[in-house]
Amino acid sequence: MKSEATPKTSSLPSERPREQVELFRDVLEVLENNRVPYAVSGAFALRQHTGICRFTKDLDLFVTAQTCATAMRCLEFGGMECDVPDPVWLSKARRDGFFVDLITGMSNGVITVADSWIERAYPAVVYGVVTRVLAPEELVASKIFVARRERFDGADIAHIIYGTHGRFDWNREMELVGEHWEMLFWNLVLFRYVYPSHSHLVPEKIWLELLGRFEREIRNRDARAKFRGSLVDDKMFAIDVNEWRMANLVEEQRKMRLSKSAGENSNGRDAGVRKK
Repeated sequence: MKSEATPKTSSLPSERPREQVELFRDVLEVLENNRVPYAVSGAFALRQHTGICRFTKDLDLFVTAQTCATAMRCLEFGGMECDVPDPVWLSKARRDGFFVDLITGMSNGVITVADSWIERAYPAVVYGVVTRVLAPEELVASKIFVARRERFDGADIAHIIYGTHGRFDWNREMELVGEHWEMLFWNLVLFRYVYPSHSHLVPEKIWLELLGRFEREIRNRDARAKFRGSLVDDKMFAIDVNEWRMANLVEEQRKMRLSKSAGENSNGRDAGVRKK
């Protein structure tokens, strides 16, 4: 089948304040000059794979937990103010009221950025800086748990699958989501509903594998399986944990991630920073 081009979009790039653009460019150049491994995500990666332009108030950069400390030192040396709002997954670099997010995984602690995420990134140019954006598979994996009341990335996932026109590594995606395959399945059912004539963009073997797993889970119910609602949204499912005394898996996952991050950061504490 002939490969189709990325679909055009009626969205137009938004004008951004000069100070914001300069911060984004400076952050990218600092990390490039210091050879810090990272990949651009968020609106810039979405545009690369779908053609959709979206206004963004920040720049999302994915780094491993081990690399994040090095990146922060480089950015502080470059004149940015840096802080860590959430050690499980998020650090920030700020200047002139604007900021850049350095992301090491998902806020629920389930999915974390690995070296392979950076190694598989696609070449791109962002604000004139030659850089890399997340591959579509990692971009989808980063969005499957974004299903909150105030933000839902299911449409982004559908657009990525449609926009890549079959150029998608489904074996890699299955590897990335692992035991959380039901979150991918849920998003694929949404994709099928939205694009009923394009269900072939998800290979038949993937549909059958996921449907088979789902059927087996229904037929062989595990009475000991823990409640997982808090992994999706700890606020919408707060009553289950606080009043109905169900398991708080997000708290457990975050504690495990913090413990693991502490070890990773300790091992990478002496990583060098190359000055210009």
